[in-house]
Amino acid sequence: MSHPQEFETPNLDFAGTTPYEDYVKADVLTHLQHTLSDDPGEMVFLVTTQVMELWFTVIVHEWETAARALREDRPGVAIDALKRSVRELDALNASWKPLGQLTPAQFNAYRSALGEGSGFQSAMYRRMEFLLAEKSASMLVPHRGAPRVHAELEKALHEPSLYDEVLRFLARRGCPVPQSVLTRDVSQRYEPSDAVEAVWTDIYSGDQNSELTRLGEALTDLAELVWRWRNDHLVATRRAMGAKSGTGGSAGVAWLEKRARKNVFPELWTARSHV
Repeated sequence: MSHPQEFETPNLDFAGTTPYEDYVKADVLTHLQHTLSDDPGEMVFLVTTQVMELWFTVIVHEWETAARALREDRPGVAIDALKRSVRELDALNASWKPLGQLTPAQFNAYRSALGEGSGFQSAMYRRMEFLLAEKSASMLVPHRGAPRVHAELEKALHEPSLYDEVLRFLARRGCPVPQSVLTRDVSQRYEPSDAVEAVWTDIYSGDQNSELTRLGEALTDLAELVWRWRNDHLVATRRAMGAKSGTGGSAGVAWLEKRARKNVFPELWTARSHV
């Protein structure tokens, strides 16, 4: 008669910190919360904001991976990275849940702790926007006092966005992307093109399982979730502070409303009207 194998006790004795701690740096992460008010709700706000910053970092990594893969004519690698980023955007957007139903009084209880701090000052979020071709040199100004961050943003400003790399890839695949689009000043915000709209119309009118259609759909999934992020930010802000000016001198809800009206990768949306 065989005896069931005894479960081995995991190793509990380590000379230094645990291998888990060495890899995850959990002790560092869980001691980065320094609240500035006596309100217990501030901890939720601070941790949620820090979690968002971590998701920004992962998503920037994915989009930079996708841009590099397209530049190297490896669309499969790019599509995989974009699909991962869609799941990560879902998780990022879920980060609004703890903050999404703040009343004005609850937010006011610790709002003064933010001082001049505001989400639009997030360097990693700015890198996300730059990868989406939402370029603006003026957004480097808040980071002049942090040389490394400023240098990273300046580099990102002058590099092709993810969408620029997509359009260059399409051109190499024989799509008639105009030369003026391919050679545009990539440090400027991308402006929609009728010719690019026609390229996407042609792609979407063809084989629904083609590599180019699948690339377009991965980009559309991404764009939809960015739009949802902006709208969730708008709604959470509207609930917490109405139409008051935002922290850091931002225009608050008015600025967020303007952002929420903009489509990422605009021709991917307008082309659908012509298929």
